[in-house]
Amino acid sequence: MEALSMLLSGFSEAFTPMNLLAALVGAFVGTLVGMLPGLGPTSAIAILLPLTTVLGPTQGIIMLAGIYYGAMYGGSTTAILLNIPGEVSSVPTCLDGYPMAKQGRAGAALGIAAIASFIAGIIGVIGLVFFAPLLADQALKFGPPEYFSLMLLALTVIVSLAGNSLLKGLIMGLFGYLLAMVGMGPSGQVRFHFGIDALSAGFDMISIIIGLFAVTEVLKGMEEKHAAISASNIGSVYPKWPDFKQSFPSIMRGSFIGFLLGLLPGCSTAVSTFLAYDVEKKVSKNKANFGKGAIQGVAAPESANNATSSAGFIPLFALGIPSSAPLAILLAGLMIYGLAPGPVLFEQNGSFVWTVIASMFIGNIMLLILNLPLVGFWAKLTQIPFGIISPIILVLCFVGSYTVRNNVLDVLVTIVFGILGYIFYKYRWPVVPLILCYILGPMLEQSFVQSLSMSGGRFSIFVERPISLAILIGAAILLFVSIVLIRRTKSSVKQAVGSEVDIAG
Repeated sequence: MEALSMLLSGFSEAFTPMNLLAALVGAFVGTLVGMLPGLGPTSAIAILLPLTTVLGPTQGIIMLAGIYYGAMYGGSTTAILLNIPGEVSSVPTCLDGYPMAKQGRAGAALGIAAIASFIAGIIGVIGLVFFAPLLADQALKFGPPEYFSLMLLALTVIVSLAGNSLLKGLIMGLFGYLLAMVGMGPSGQVRFHFGIDALSAGFDMISIIIGLFAVTEVLKGMEEKHAAISASNIGSVYPKWPDFKQSFPSIMRGSFIGFLLGLLPGCSTAVSTFLAYDVEKKVSKNKANFGKGAIQGVAAPESANNATSSAGFIPLFALGIPSSAPLAILLAGLMIYGLAPGPVLFEQNGSFVWTVIASMFIGNIMLLILNLPLVGFWAKLTQIPFGIISPIILVLCFVGSYTVRNNVLDVLVTIVFGILGYIFYKYRWPVVPLILCYILGPMLEQSFVQSLSMSGGRFSIFVERPISLAILIGAAILLFVSIVLIRRTKSSVKQAVGSEVDIAG
C-alpha cells in the first residue's frame, strides 16, 4: 500500500505541464530515432544528454527515459514497412511483420506491435512499482556460471532460425562469433586486429546490422521491382478481434519472458526478442506460418522488447546496475544530476523516483496515442519511388554507422556487410544466427572465463550450482524438442505442398 500511495503522489507531479511535455517529447523523439538505421536509443540519449542539463533532473530523466522506451517501439515501424530494423531487437519483427505488410496487412501488424508494446510496457512498469526490491535481489543471485548457462540456452534458438539447413545456420553462427572475437577480449588484450589500429575496438554491431539488412534491402530493390507499402495497402491499424484474440497469449508470453530477462544486467533486448520469437514458434499449432506473416511473430518479440526495456529500470533504480547500454547512459545522467542510484535513491529522492515511474505510465499511453494515428504518415514515407528513397536510405545508413563511433571504418564495414548480406540472400544463407552469435558470443566467453576463474579451472562449477544446472538441463531439453519439432514440421510441409519450404523465414 505504501508503494501505491507513493505512486499516486508521483502521478500528481508527473501531470504538471513541464513533466508532461518532457514525456511527450521523449516518446516522440524516441519513436523517430528508433526508425532511423543506426541512430538508436544509445546514440540519441548520448547526444541529447548535454541538452537535458538545462532542464531539472526530473524533466531531464523523464525525457531520456521516454527516448529509450520510445525507440524500442519505433524500430518496429521500419521493420514492418521496409524490412529494415532500426534496432537489433527489431530483427525478429522483420521475419513476419514485413511479409504481413506485403500481404496488405501492414496496418494489423503495426497495430498489434503498438498494442503489444503498450501492454508489455505497462506490465514492466507495474513490476517496477511493486516488485523492484524483491526481483532485483533475485537477479543478483545470477553469477558467471548462471550467465554462461543462460547464454547457452539462448543459443539453442539458432536451431529454429537456421532455415532449411542446420549446417548453414551453425556456420553462420560461428562466423558471427568469430567477428565478435575481433578487438578487446575478456582478458583485456587486443586480438585478431591484424595490425590495424581501427580494429582494436572490434566491429561495431550497428554497422553490421545496417549492412546486412538496410544496405542489402537496397541492393535487392535494385535487382527487382520494389513493392512499396502504400497507405492504401496498410488497412486499418486497429486489429480485428480475431487478430487480437490470437495475439494476446503471445503478448503475455513475450511480456513474461522479456520482463524476467530484463532484470538480468547485460541481457539485452535482442536476446529476449529472439527467445520470445523462438518460444512462440514452438508453442504454435501452425509453425509453418512463421516467416510468412504470422501475427504472433510480431506480437511476441515486440512485447518482449518493451517488457525488457521497462524491467531494466528495476536494477537501475533499486541497485544502480544498468542492464543495457542506453540505461548505462541514463545512469551517467543520474550521476550528473547528483542522484546516486540504489536503495538510498528511494529514501533520499523518493519524490523524483516515483514521478519518473508515474511518467512511464503516461509515456506508454502517449506512445499508443501517437503511433496508431501516425501510422499513415510513416507509411507515406514508403510511397516515395525507390529510385529516390534508396539513396536517402543509403545516406542515412552511412551517417548512422559513422556517428556511432565517428569512425570511417564503420562505414566500410556497413558496405562490406551489405554486399555479403546480398550474397547470403541469393544463396539462402540465414543471417539471423550470425547476428545472434555476434551478440551472445562475447557474453558467453566472458562468463565462461569468469566461471573458470572462480572455480580454479574446474568445469564442474556449471553443474554444482543449482540454478546453472537447471538452465543447462532446460537448454538440452529445448534443443532436443526444437530438432524434433522442426523435422516434423518440414515433413508435414513436404507432404502438403510437395516441396521444401523455408520455415524459419
